[in-house]
Formats: sequence, structure tokens, C-alpha cells
Amino acid sequence: MKASRRAAGHRLKSAGRPVRAATVRPVGRWRFWAVNLVGLAMGGVLVARIAALQVLPNQPQGAEFLQDQGQVRTLRERVIPAYRGIITDRHGAPLAISTQMYSLWVEPAAVEEAQLPQLAELAGLGVSELRARLQNYAGRQFMYVRRGMTPAQAEAALAAGIRGLGAESEYQRFYPEKEVTAQVVGLTDIDDRGIEGLELGYEQSLRGTAGRRRVLQDLRGQVVKDLGLVRAVEPGADLALTLDLRIQYLGYRALKAAVARHRARAASMVVMNPRSGEVLALVSQPSFNPNVRAQFSPLAMRNRAVVDSFEPGSVVKPFTLLAAMEQGALTPDTRIDTAPGYLDVQGKRIEDPRNHGALSVREILALSSQVGTVKVALRTAPEQVHGVFQRVGLGRPPGSGFPGEQGGSLPERGRWDDLQRATFAFGYGLTASALQLARAYAVLANGGHLVHPALVKGVAAARPAVVVDRALARQVREMMVAVVEQGTGARARIDGYPVAGKTGTGHLVGAGGYEDSRYAALFAGMVPAHDPALVAVVVVIDPQAGGYSGGRVAAPVFAEVMGEAMRILQVAPLPSVAQVSP
Repeated sequence: MKASRRAAGHRLKSAGRPVRAATVRPVGRWRFWAVNLVGLAMGGVLVARIAALQVLPNQPQGAEFLQDQGQVRTLRERVIPAYRGIITDRHGAPLAISTQMYSLWVEPAAVEEAQLPQLAELAGLGVSELRARLQNYAGRQFMYVRRGMTPAQAEAALAAGIRGLGAESEYQRFYPEKEVTAQVVGLTDIDDRGIEGLELGYEQSLRGTAGRRRVLQDLRGQVVKDLGLVRAVEPGADLALTLDLRIQYLGYRALKAAVARHRARAASMVVMNPRSGEVLALVSQPSFNPNVRAQFSPLAMRNRAVVDSFEPGSVVKPFTLLAAMEQGALTPDTRIDTAPGYLDVQGKRIEDPRNHGALSVREILALSSQVGTVKVALRTAPEQVHGVFQRVGLGRPPGSGFPGEQGGSLPERGRWDDLQRATFAFGYGLTASALQLARAYAVLANGGHLVHPALVKGVAAARPAVVVDRALARQVREMMVAVVEQGTGARARIDGYPVAGKTGTGHLVGAGGYEDSRYAALFAGMVPAHDPALVAVVVVIDPQAGGYSGGRVAAPVFAEVMGEAMRILQVAPLPSVAQVSP
């Protein structure tokens, strides 16, 4: 008890005294400064790195690198499409114009999975198909979603807020005259580049030069700021054609009706000013609407008047007779005995539909006598006939500037046998296009000058060369009047206007040679005959109904188109000409 009380008393005394605190040893001065220096050094390094990244030049992955990377992600140069030049007819009627459209594009990596259905609907694709396309373009920054949208459609699409979706302006070609001028004017592809016709032939001048501007854009591809023009746009040059749309339409309408009426496979027509060589109409059937690309047919896109060659048949007979007259072998009144209506040449029988007996050269042409033509040719040196054909432009491209223009063929022979001379004289063994034949007939119409066909106004052409004597050209032209007034070309007559022309009917060539039941029907002529204002050639291929001869199938088309053309051009009719309907 006493011991416990002493212990308790001792504790009470201890509690009454102040307790001594534990001794704290002070931190060394060197440690304090070491810690401060380390902190300052780390701050300095950080500042230096920030300066290297944002201020100092020429540092690896420094300010310039980061700026470039930022600009790569936000700075863009956008193309300003050039306005393609307008194509017009000779009077300024538009044949091809450009309309502003838009194309949607997307940055594949930016598309969110939740927005795939919306984007697929815009693209006209299924979601899985769109996902596959995006994967194919995964390493790229650009993929087209849809082309050829109107401004309203593009604006509505962008309003959907699809990440990475953008739109760019472009131009789309529109052809107001559709089928009427399709094969001449041609067309452009989806990128507005010429791929057919004069759109292709004059691509360099029509397309212009695109401009460029620099812009800042956000992550959605929207322009935030326009930073200015890099290169100004240069619009394409306009192109004025020699075509007269009024006459072109007449040819289109008449030729289309003839193809339907005779169930023909194809047809073409050329109308030309024989003095200047300007082509006022260039028509082909079948045709196509260049504004509806889903219905394109390669056969319908052919400009048959320029790119198709065929054996011209009897329409070259005037040049055979011209060669004989030029040689001095005969005159228009020289009489040739065609009896008994046929002629055997090296085992090949050449015959007329009937025995015409003795005919003048003028009558041989009017009745298109094969026997008479062959007898004239055999009196004439083959080099003379070949030379005339060559001088009027056969066997070489006419030089119109149209892409794919054909030059036909004119055989060169060291020695001609009688059968070759005979068939060559009435248009077999050589080929020509409708445009070549129109050029050749222009020589007879303008008094002996070989003109250069022109499809574009203002294009410099070589001066026409004199290739035939003026008096002889007039004589042949007068002989061709008899073809229409008294012979095979009666259906080419035009009230009030004398016509000079020639019919032609040629066999088509198939896999096994000439085909007896398939023909090319032709008529080539000029009006008014005394002073021609126009030359025209009509070709109808493989007519299957209503006849097959040039006089029955092609001549009426000539009369219909050229009669209206005379009134359009205000060529006064001749009161002395008998008013005889075709």
C-alpha cells in the first residue's frame, strides 16, 4: 500500500513539472540549396523545351514542325473549277453549256460508326458496302460520296452534321438540243473533260485553267477562314460552230423519219456551203441524248457523216464523166451505144435494168447507165479518172478537225485491168465518207475549187485550190440537172429551185463479200443548180422497207431539207422553173 502510494505521488510530481521536448537537429544548409537548384533546373528544362517547341527556329520537331503539322490538319488548298466554254451554233444558239453542281466527299478516318447509315443513304449504298469502301480508302484523306448534286441537295446533306463530310463545287455539262446535235458537239465525262465530238477535239481551249485558294477548315471539313487566292481561275474559251441549228434540225427530223419509214440501220447527212466550205448541218442516225448517260449506246454516238466510210457507188459517176471530158474523149452530147443493155468485162457481166440503146453522155448520167459509164471509162486513161477523183478530195481526210475523221481509200495501182477500170468508174473499189462526197460535189458547185470543210467559225483554212476547169464543172452540173428532171433523181425536185444531183445505190459488204439484199442508198446534189448556195449528201444504210435505191430512199430527204433551207436562207426561187412536186 505504501509502495503504491509512493509511486502515485511520484507520478503526480512528475505531472506537475514541465516535460522536456525531444531534441530536433537542424537541416544542413547544403541540402536546402540542392533541393532549390534541382527545382530550378527542372523548370529551366521545361521552359527551354517549351521555347524549342514554340519559339526557337530549326529545332527537330520544334515550332516549325508543329506549325506544319497543324496546317496539314487544318490548312487546305481548294480547287476553283474553271467554267468550260460555251458551244454555240453560227447564230449564237447554245449547244453546250455548263451548270454549277456539287460533289460530296468524306475523310474516311473521321466517319463515326453511328453515322454510317446516314452516309450510306447519301451515297446510295448499303451500310456494309459503304463500310467496305471506307476501309479501302482508310489510308487516304478523301473519298467521293456522291457526284453531280444540286446546291440545294448538297446544302441539305451537309446540314446532317456527318463528321468528315464536305462538298466541293464543280461544273456539269448540259446540252439544250439533246439528240439534234449530239454526235457533232459530243460530250464530257463526269470530270467535265471532253471525250467525244468537238468537246474532245477542242478540249484544250474549252476547258480553261482551274484556280486554287487556301483555306482553314475544321475537323468536319467546313471552311473556317478563307486565306486568299493562290491562283486565279481562267475560264475556257467559247466555241462558235458553223452549224445553222435551223437546218441541223431539219436534217435531224427528215433523217429520223426516213430511218423509221424504211426500217434502215443508220443514216447520215451533210449540208455545206460550197463556196466557204462551212458545214451548216451534220446529222447522224441513230442519235442519243447526251444529258441521259444511262441510255448511251456506242453505235448511236458515232458521227457517221465523218467517221464512216463506204463504197459510194453511182454518185461518183459525174467525176468519171468529167475525167473523160477533161481528156477530150467526149462531150455531153457524144452518143454511146449501150445495146443490148449489158456488157461482159473479163467474165463479169455489167448490165442496166433495161436496154437503153444509144444514149448521149448526158442521158447516160441521167439514167445512171452502168453500161454507158463503163464504155466511157474504157475510153479514158485510168490515171485520168484516178487523178480527178484524187483532185476533188477523195482518198484523203477532208481536214474538218473532227476527231476520228476518215479519209476513205483510193486504190493506187501500177497497172489497171479492164474490170478494175469498169468497177472503179461507177464507185466500187474505193471508199468515202459523206463529208468527203459533199466536199467533192462542192468542187462542181463552186466552179472548180477544192474547199476545206469547216465546223468551227474563225478557224483559218488554206485558200481553196483550183482543181477543175470552171467551164467543165458547169457542164457537169448542167448534166446533173437532167438526173433530177428526167432521170433517177425525180424525187429530189424542189418547187421553184432547179436541183443538180446524182443518185447512188451500192451493195453493202458483209463477212462473205457483197450482200445482194443489203444496200446503201445515196443522193448527192446542189441547189439552185445555176448558182448553188448549198450542197448536200444523204446516205441511208440498209433500208428494209419502201425501196432501197438512192432515188426512192435518199432523194426525198434531200428535197425536204433543202427546200426548207432555201426559204430559211432567203434564196429567191426562180419563176421560170416549173412548179413540180417531188
